Formats: sequence, structure tokens, C-alpha cells
Amino acid sequence: MRLDKYVAQAMQITRSQARTMIARGGITVDGTVCKKADTALKGSEQVCAGETLLGKEEFVYIMLNKPQGVVSASTDKRDVTVVDLLQDAFPRRNLFPAGRLDKTSTGFVLLTDDGAFAHDILAPRKHVPKTYFVTIDTPVTQQMVTAFEQGVTLADGQKMEPATLIPSSTDPYSATVVLRQGVYHQIKRMFGVLDAGVNALHRSAIGGLVLDESLAPGEWRKITEAERQQIIAAQAKG
Repeated sequence: MRLDKYVAQAMQITRSQARTMIARGGITVDGTVCKKADTALKGSEQVCAGETLLGKEEFVYIMLNKPQGVVSASTDKRDVTVVDLLQDAFPRRNLFPAGRLDKTSTGFVLLTDDGAFAHDILAPRKHVPKTYFVTIDTPVTQQMVTAFEQGVTLADGQKMEPATLIPSSTDPYSATVVLRQGVYHQIKRMFGVLDAGVNALHRSAIGGLVLDESLAPGEWRKITEAERQQIIAAQAKG
């Protein structure tokens, strides 16, 4: 592979930008500055930008703190999507959200281009737990806690799997909810059956991976391999 193509793919930049970086002496090959963009690589070389070792990642995994008003989709003709928030950071990646959050909901959305990984964490038999902080329009009751534990039957007759509802110790209108399913508008529909409306819903964790508190709404960062393994470990327990 040509050096400029390798650098462009590894850094997710254009070939033109890669050639400029190479010409300015910003790339080393096996420790030696290389200014020839057409240098042929055999595949065993260590290519670095400064002190950073470059290597094209097979897949990308992103943790995003979704704000209100953004839709969980790759493209949308009317609304801003979670992929739009990444702007041009990954121009050659077909990223998509692995699981959805309602437009009005906030919190942790996982974006990736790894279809097999997404399928595994969303498959009913392997569905990893997802944790939410919820505020409703009536105090959380023991009846609600018990109903969630037993599995709420929705208005259309669907019986939900048992879920966990933990009332807040400081706010009677708030609670933590842990689900292992991904039914459309599930939490809102479950509370609706119990005569409660959801005012706010925020996803705080997927599996054992908690949303990074340093990420403001709309901000994102890559997930490390160790963090990805936290999700996989939770899936295995399912």
C-alpha cells in the first residue's frame, strides 16, 4: 500500500491532507522521516505521526452523550442525528447507533461500524443490561417496583421481561431502571401501564460501561478495548 493511502486511512483524513503531512516531515517509517507519499509499504513497517503509531482500526467504537432533540439514526432528512454529531471525524466509516434512544431522551449511545458486535449486544438472547435514570410525574411506589420485578404487561398485551426499578433515596419522583430488552418506547410504556408519565429519561450505562461524566451533551470519545470488553462481559452473563 502507498504511504499516503495508509496514513489517510489510519488517521481518517483525505489523501491530500496525508500527502501534505508527509511532505512536511510529519511521518516516520521505522523511525526514519519519510517525505515520499508514493513509498510502497510491505505491511510490516511501523508508521508513526509524531510519537503516535498508526494502524488502521478494523472497527470503531464510540461513546456519545446524546442531547435532547437528536435522533438515534445514521441519517435523517429533518433532524440532527447522532452520527451528525461526529461531524467529519470518520468520513470513511459507515457508523450507526447500536441501539436507540428516543429523540427526547439523553445519555449514552454507542456508535460503531461493527455489525456483528452490535448484533450480539442487541440480540434478545444476549441483550446486555442498560441502565437509565428516570424522572416521572408521580412518586415511585412499591407497587411499581414489584411490577417491574414481575414483568410489566404492556397495553398491547406484550409481557416484558423482569426489570429492576430502584427508587431514588433523595427524590420520590426519580428512580434507576435496568432493562435487558429493547422494545420500542419500553420504559415510557411500562410506566404508562402503571399510570405514570415519564418526564425525563437518561441512559447512564450499557453493560458494565458507564457514560463518561466528562462528556458534555453532544460530546463523544472512542471506547477503549478494555471498555468494550466490559460490554462483552455483561453480554456473556445474559
